[in-house]
Amino acid sequence: MKQQTTFFAVCTVLRRPFLWGAALKCLGAALRHFFGLQYWAVLFPRRIPVSNVDHPLDEKIPFLPERVDTYLDFSAFWIREAAFLLRAYGKRALPEVRAFIASMGSLYVFAARVYRQNLSTTKRPPYRGSMGFRLIHAFDPHLLCVPSLHVCLVIRTYTRLRAALAALGGERDYAARILAARAHALAITGAVLYVKQHSVNCIAAALYTMSRFDPPLFPPAEAEAFTACLLTGEEAPSAADRDAIKAYITGLYHKFRAQGEAAPSWEEPLLAFLGG
Repeated sequence: MKQQTTFFAVCTVLRRPFLWGAALKCLGAALRHFFGLQYWAVLFPRRIPVSNVDHPLDEKIPFLPERVDTYLDFSAFWIREAAFLLRAYGKRALPEVRAFIASMGSLYVFAARVYRQNLSTTKRPPYRGSMGFRLIHAFDPHLLCVPSLHVCLVIRTYTRLRAALAALGGERDYAARILAARAHALAITGAVLYVKQHSVNCIAAALYTMSRFDPPLFPPAEAEAFTACLLTGEEAPSAADRDAIKAYITGLYHKFRAQGEAAPSWEEPLLAFLGG
């Protein structure tokens, strides 16, 4: 059902010529600055340093392969929310949706300022027991971990949705939609950890990246509140481990922020972390 919904969402967006330019630029940014960059690094190894970013706390998080479909929903998620704005407001939403799409492409370019100087990876299980994992291992060289672009994109989705609805006068009418989008962003972020595609270090780096990408939409208070809601449910780590993980993510986020305030460019704290 979700795949069908996503298909109709894509059709909803692409049948508006007003959005084609932004959509093509976004697709081009993803191909060049995410997929293309990784494959270039595979074909020409050692041209960019690669750092391992695993942390002992990652071992406290169970491996839950059944969460892979949630993990893989990160792109379809924002497309569905963009399509929702079009269905709810029609032509009046077009400028907001175009800005929404353009910002997603800009986010790929923004994160690549780290990737192009220092690649990063983690040790991930060799598990290939489902189609989702077979696709991941076949097409993802796993070299762009810090910051986690998956987490950046889902944070951008719910914060940009909230901002668009506020601009369109529907923040109250669609408060439940905003809460649901935030909850799904949290679910995807949790899945990133549960399927062992990223480390807790990658999450902190993504939170910092989003606070620098658009400070008004993702201030420190929002980052702290988002982190506080991570890793819930029966299969989550123990309460003590969960508290330790969240405290570590929050502490590293604030460390990056403090270092970034005195740095010549926003990415310097992440590059120093990777180089250390």
